[in-house]
Amino acid sequence: MASRNTFSQLLFILFLCYHLQILEAAGVNSSSAGCIKMEREALLKFKDDLIDPFGRLSSWVGKDCCNWAGVACDNQTGNVYVLDLATIYNCSQTGGSSTSPYSYCKLGGSVNLSKVSTNWLEAINMLPSLLQLDMSFCEVSSLPQPLPVVNFTSLQALDLSNNKFSSPIPQWLFNISTLEQLNLASSTSTFNVTGPNPIPKVLSGNLCKLRELDMSFNYFEGEVTDFVEALSRCSNRSLETLDLTYNKLTGNLPDSLWLLTNLKSLKLSHNKFKGRLSDSLGSLRNLEELDLSHNILSGLLPMSIGNLSRLAVLDLSFNMMSGLITEGIGQLTKLFILNLYGNSNFQGVITEIHLQNLTKLFDLYISSVNKSLAFSLRQDWIPPFSLFDLAISDCQLGPYFPTWLRTQNRSSQITLSNVGISDNIPDWLWTLSPGIYWLDLSHNQLRGKLPDSIRFPSFIGGWIDLGFNNLEGSIPLWPNVTNLSLRNNLLSGPIPSNIGHGMSVLQKLDLSGNLLNGSIPSSIINNMRNLSFLDLSSNYLSGPIPRQWNGLKLLMTVDLSKNNLSGTIPQSIVAYPDSVYLLNLRANKLTGTIPYQVCRLQNLNILDLAHNNLSGPIPTCLARILRLRYPRRYFFQSPPTTREASFFEHTELVIKGKKTEFTKIIILVNTIDLSGNNLVGEIPEQITNLSALGSLNLSWNQLTGSIPGNIGSLQWLEALDLSHNYLSGPIPPSISSMTLLNLLNLSYNNLSGHIPSSNQLQTVAGPSSYEGNPGLCGPPLLNNCSSSSDGNGVSKDKGGDEDEETSQTLWVYISTALGFVVGFWAVFGTLVVKKCVRHAYFKYLDEIADKIAVQIVVNVAHLKRKMGFERI
Repeated sequence: MASRNTFSQLLFILFLCYHLQILEAAGVNSSSAGCIKMEREALLKFKDDLIDPFGRLSSWVGKDCCNWAGVACDNQTGNVYVLDLATIYNCSQTGGSSTSPYSYCKLGGSVNLSKVSTNWLEAINMLPSLLQLDMSFCEVSSLPQPLPVVNFTSLQALDLSNNKFSSPIPQWLFNISTLEQLNLASSTSTFNVTGPNPIPKVLSGNLCKLRELDMSFNYFEGEVTDFVEALSRCSNRSLETLDLTYNKLTGNLPDSLWLLTNLKSLKLSHNKFKGRLSDSLGSLRNLEELDLSHNILSGLLPMSIGNLSRLAVLDLSFNMMSGLITEGIGQLTKLFILNLYGNSNFQGVITEIHLQNLTKLFDLYISSVNKSLAFSLRQDWIPPFSLFDLAISDCQLGPYFPTWLRTQNRSSQITLSNVGISDNIPDWLWTLSPGIYWLDLSHNQLRGKLPDSIRFPSFIGGWIDLGFNNLEGSIPLWPNVTNLSLRNNLLSGPIPSNIGHGMSVLQKLDLSGNLLNGSIPSSIINNMRNLSFLDLSSNYLSGPIPRQWNGLKLLMTVDLSKNNLSGTIPQSIVAYPDSVYLLNLRANKLTGTIPYQVCRLQNLNILDLAHNNLSGPIPTCLARILRLRYPRRYFFQSPPTTREASFFEHTELVIKGKKTEFTKIIILVNTIDLSGNNLVGEIPEQITNLSALGSLNLSWNQLTGSIPGNIGSLQWLEALDLSHNYLSGPIPPSISSMTLLNLLNLSYNNLSGHIPSSNQLQTVAGPSSYEGNPGLCGPPLLNNCSSSSDGNGVSKDKGGDEDEETSQTLWVYISTALGFVVGFWAVFGTLVVKKCVRHAYFKYLDEIADKIAVQIVVNVAHLKRKMGFERI
C-alpha cells in the first residue's frame, strides 16, 4: 500500500459524486441486469490508482459491481451511471446539496493531481453512462490534447475549474454534444501559459444542449465574435448562463450575442470590449443578470433596456458611457442592483421617474464627472425602496443634505462623495441604521461639529471618511471604528490623550491637514496594536515623537511631516515595525543623527527626512534596504471600486522640484530625500547599490568629498539633486549613462573639470544645473575648457608631473647661473695675482665655456617652448 501522503493526493480523484434524487434518501440502488464487464474493469483500474488505507473500497470485489459501495447501475441496461464518492468518503459534509440532482463534493485544496498521469481519464472514458464529472481544485496540470474516442456519450455536467492547465484547453471538450454544464473557470492563466492564451474555438452545432458555460478568470485573449457566433447557431439557443469575466477579450460586442434569447445571466466584465451597446440588447427578455462592467464601452444607455422586465442585476460600471440616462430604467421593476458608477460622462438629470418603480432596489451606485449629472428630487420625496448600499459620487445632489435618505433605515454602506452638499450633517444620520459600517461623505462643504461618541457594529467595525470638508471642533472618540479619515477639515485643539484607549481597534487613522496642536499622544503608540496607517501631517503638533513604537508590528505608513515636532528620531520607530514602507518626517524641527536602525526597514521605498536639523553622516547601511535595491518587476493594481476612501495610501512628496501627492501608485515611488539638513561627510559609495531608486535629493547640506564614481549604476534614477553642498572634484563620466534621468541639479558646489556629455544630459540639464561651480567648463556653460585639458580638466600632454618637471628644470638652470657667478668672483683675485695660474685657468675655462654655451642655447630653447614664450 502506498504512503498516506499520496493517498491525500489521490483519494478523492475526480470527485465523481453523481446520483439521482431518489438515491439520496434510499442509498445506492443495485441492478437486476448485473454489471457490465468492461465497466467493472474500468472501475477496478480506477481503484488501482487510489490509495485506500482504511478499506473503504473493500466491497469492490466480485463480479457484480452494481452492489459495490458508491456504485449505481441502470436497472434495465446495467450501465454504471453513478459513482458516489460522497457516500464512501463522507464528502457530503464538506459540500453538496440535498436538493440538487447531482451531489457535489467540494473539497477544494485537499487533492493534488499535478504529478499524476492521464491514465485515470482513459478509465473514466470507459463509462459511457456517466452523467457528471467534477475535477475542480485538483491541480490538474494538463489534459490530453487529442482523445481518440470520446465515450462520454451521456455526460451532462463537466467541472474542470480551479486547476493549473499549462497547455491550451483541448478541443475535444467542445465535442461532447450532451453537455449541459461546462465549467472552466480559473483553469489556466497567463502565469501558467507561455505566450498568448487564445480563447478556445467552439465547433458549430456541438454544444446545442449547453445551458451553462463558465470560462471566467482565465486571461483568454483575442476576439470573441467567432466564439459567440458558434454558440448562437443552435436552433434552440439553449444557453442560459455565459460567464467570461476576467479575461483579455477585445473587440466590439458581437451582434450574435443578442440572438441568445434564452440567456438569463450574461457576465462579460473585466475585459477590453469596446464600442456601443446595441439597442438589440432588448431582445434578451429572459435576462436576469447583466454584468458588462470594467470594459471600454461607450455611447448611450440603450432605450430598449426598459424591455428587460426580468432584470435583477444591471452592472455597467467603470466604462466610458455618456449622455442621458434613459427613463426606461424606471421600468425595471424587479431590479435588485443598479450600478452605473465610474463612467466617463453621464449627463442630464435623475428624476423621480427614474426611481419611482424600483421597489425591489437593494444597491444603487451612480457617478459622473465634474457633476455633469444632477439629482432633482423633492425634499419630501419618499423612495419606494429601502437600500442596503448607496453610492453617489461626483454628481450634483446638494446643496442640502438629502432628507429622503432618512427613510433608508436598513442601510449599511452610504457614500455621498463630492456631491455639492454644503449643509450640517443631520443628527438623524448617526442613528439612521444600527448596521452602518461604511460612511463616506468626503469632498463636500459639510459644516458643524461631530458628535463625541458613536457606536458602529462591533463585528465589522466602522469605515468613516469625512475628509475634505469644513468640519470644526475637536477630534471625537468613536469606539469600533477601524478606519477613520478626518483629513483636510478645520478641526482644532489637541488630539485626545486617551485616543488609543477609546479607539483601540483603529487600523488606519488620518487626521492630516487640520489645525491640531499639542503633542502626539503616547496612547496611539501604546494601545493601537492593529494600526497600519498613521497620518498626522500638516498640523501644528509639537514636542517629541513618542519613544516606544515596538508594539506596532503591522505599521506600514507613518507620515508626521509638516508639523513642529522636535527632538531626535526614536530608534524604535524604525527598529521594530519592519513592515514600514513609507516614513515621512519632513519639515519638522528634528535634531540628532539619522538612526542606523532605519536600514532594517527592508520594505521601505519612501524615506523623507528633509527640512529638519539633522546632523552627522549619511548612514552607509542605507544600501541594505532591499526594496530600493531591486526594481519591482510587476505591479498589480486592483480595479477601481465604488468604495474609494481618502485614507487609503497617500503622501505628499517633493519630486523633481514640485510638490506632488501620490496615492494609488505610491508603491512604485522609490525615493530618498534628506535635503535641507546639516548632514556632513561624504556621499557613501554604497548608495549606488540602490539600483531601484527613482529620486535622490541630498541638497542643502554640508556634504564634502566627491560624487561617487559609480553614480551611473542608478539606472532607474529620474531625479538627482546634490546642489548647495561642498562637493568637489570632477563630475563622474558614468552620470552620462543614466538614461531615465530627467532632473539633474549639481549647482553651488566646488565641482571642477569638463562636464560629461550625452544626449540625455543635454536634454535635462541646462546651465542652471551647474551654476555656482566656477571650476566646471564645457557645454552647456559658456566657459570653454582649455585645449590642453581633457574631459576631467587635466592636461592632455603629461599632466601635472610635466609641469612640476618644468619648474624643477628652471630652478636648476637658475642655481647653476648663480653658482657660476659666485665661483667666478671667488677665484678672481687669485687669477689677477698669479700669471701662470691665470693662463692655465682661462685656457681651461674657454674649453668649458664652449660646451656650456651650446648646452644653454639648447636648454633655453626647450624652456621657451615649455613656458609658451615662443611665437606660434
